[in-house]
Amino acid sequence: MGKGTFDEIGSTRVTLKWFSFMVLSSQIVGVTAVILVAVFFGQYRGGFAWTSDIHKEFNYHPLFMTLGMIFFYGDAILAYRVFRDVKKLRVKILHGSLLALSLIFASIGLKAVFDSHNLDTPPKPNLYSLHSWVGLTAVILFGTQWVCGFVSFLFPKLSEEIRKAYMPSHKYWGKAIFSLAVGAVLMGITEYSIFKDIYPGDNLKHQRNLINVFGFFVLVFAAIILYLVSNPGYQRPPDNEIEHVPLAD
Repeated sequence: MGKGTFDEIGSTRVTLKWFSFMVLSSQIVGVTAVILVAVFFGQYRGGFAWTSDIHKEFNYHPLFMTLGMIFFYGDAILAYRVFRDVKKLRVKILHGSLLALSLIFASIGLKAVFDSHNLDTPPKPNLYSLHSWVGLTAVILFGTQWVCGFVSFLFPKLSEEIRKAYMPSHKYWGKAIFSLAVGAVLMGITEYSIFKDIYPGDNLKHQRNLINVFGFFVLVFAAIILYLVSNPGYQRPPDNEIEHVPLAD
């Protein structure tokens, strides 16, 4: 991540120590969120299975969507900040690979929820809630963003003029889609808790507290990620702005 301090912005000098602390905090919070959702659905909501038990297959949906659209997506956004002194091509490959991994997990998560609806007896309707609309929109936009970024900045790489024109929109939509995914996750756990009557009464207070803490950690993780990528003091050195544009910054 380099040595010493980051670039001076006005009269403010952002130290590497604070940046490293924030990055480490994001990873602790993000991993904790993944563990919490895994424990919630693994220990309290029946565990995990594939199509042999569609109700347990559903439990993969929140786990994989959290892994894909929250944790790995957030880490992909941070790649250009954390590895600021690594060759750009290597960071591009890492960044694109993390995003591809995010898309794979999200796709499996979508399959799990569609299977749990379509294979039920009788089948349940799909895409009837705001959560499902927002979540599917986030995944579709995410896939589109990845393809556009890959073609524009990695391979075959468009002309500098086109990349300059596209860069502001690309940056905006990267953060917007991430925020949309966070909103979808929070709506999803709220919808699930209401459907399963987790909120009322004291007999499920441990589950209620666990899912609420999970949601809180998702929010904190997202806040740290957006803070780190929005602070100009944490950008890579401006040697060639077009060449080091991240795919989801």
